[in-house]
Amino acid sequence: MKSWMIMMFALVCFVGVAGAVDLPVWDDIPMELHGYVDLRGGYRLQNDPYQKDMSVMEARTQLDLLALPDWGEITVKGDVFADGVQEQGDFDLRELNATFTPHDRVDLKVGRQILTWGVGDLVFINDMFPKDWQSFFIGRDTEYLKAPSDAVKASIYLDDFDLDVIYTPQFDADRHITGEYISYWNGTLGRRAGRDAIIQTSKPDHWFTNDEVALRASKRVNSVEYALYGYWGYWKSPGGYNSDQTRALFPDLNVYGASVQGPLGKGLVKGEIGFYDSREDRKGTNALVNNSEMRYLVGYERELARELTGAVQYYIEQMLDYSQYRASGGTTRDEFRHLITVRLTQLLMNQNLQLSLFTYYSPSDEDAYLRPNIRYKVSDALAVEVGGNVFWGDQPYTFFGQFEDNTNAYTALRYSF
Repeated sequence: MKSWMIMMFALVCFVGVAGAVDLPVWDDIPMELHGYVDLRGGYRLQNDPYQKDMSVMEARTQLDLLALPDWGEITVKGDVFADGVQEQGDFDLRELNATFTPHDRVDLKVGRQILTWGVGDLVFINDMFPKDWQSFFIGRDTEYLKAPSDAVKASIYLDDFDLDVIYTPQFDADRHITGEYISYWNGTLGRRAGRDAIIQTSKPDHWFTNDEVALRASKRVNSVEYALYGYWGYWKSPGGYNSDQTRALFPDLNVYGASVQGPLGKGLVKGEIGFYDSREDRKGTNALVNNSEMRYLVGYERELARELTGAVQYYIEQMLDYSQYRASGGTTRDEFRHLITVRLTQLLMNQNLQLSLFTYYSPSDEDAYLRPNIRYKVSDALAVEVGGNVFWGDQPYTFFGQFEDNTNAYTALRYSF
């Protein structure tokens, strides 16, 4: 366990509790302390020889403290949880940051924070901030798909456009699939693998040398928002291997893109594009490093009926220098990967009951991923949830097909305070 983080988190939360009970020393700093206790359990619906039957089994407590000194905001959010799958306790510091305004046109946020941008719905092109794919696939709440970044964010408000600049002094990778919770396709072994073949990585981890920079310039014209993006860093999930294929690597990567979003008819239309410049394999001749790519997204969402909303997206990944990929021995990927997503959300019983289904389907890979979910709000404080992660695929090496044996169902009980 990260003992220094736990001690810091406990100290800050003590300060928050002290403020909440009006100890004199904290009277001048308004504070809010919230949180929840979440009990969650899930099991695989079919046999996976490389994983436990449990997909998720945990008790989690989150505390969220907001302090409002005269000069800005301080946010602290962290989770203490007992993990029954890994049979250990752990701590996840999700936020520890300060926000302030050094100039009337500049906002700064410094510290650990959750970052996101782009217009995709659970599909990411220019959002090059860390994701937690393990949490997403085993049945944790969707909020845990976004992993924290240790960064400085400057929001600059200019006359003609707004500019966000984010500097991460040490590379923050995705919490990617490793085999600890989710079995996956192992190309070296030529089969699915899991706890028997945990992925070992070599991650760039030198402060101020292995850093990341992300930019977003945005402008709203009437009700339409336009944005340009840039990113200079590394593949967020492993994008290559060392020469003997014993360690996964995070090769150098630049990303350049744009997005647009605005009303159309009774709904909202959006589009996004990104060029992935794989700097260590720009010619596509290195079989151990990802080729450069183009990524495209269009989407539309609207209310279909009273309390029923629907959304659809069409996403394409295009591998560049595909002939070089085939010449170097690549066989598991197509030049174009097509992906269609559909989201349906129905609210019932005065919006206390939510029924939702998010579906990914790839006609090129012939695989799919379904996320059904039912959430009922018993009271303002108590909610119950039932859901699933359903994977299907014709081939064991496609993105969703590799996870077929991880199909699971879960249930959760959450008490908020």
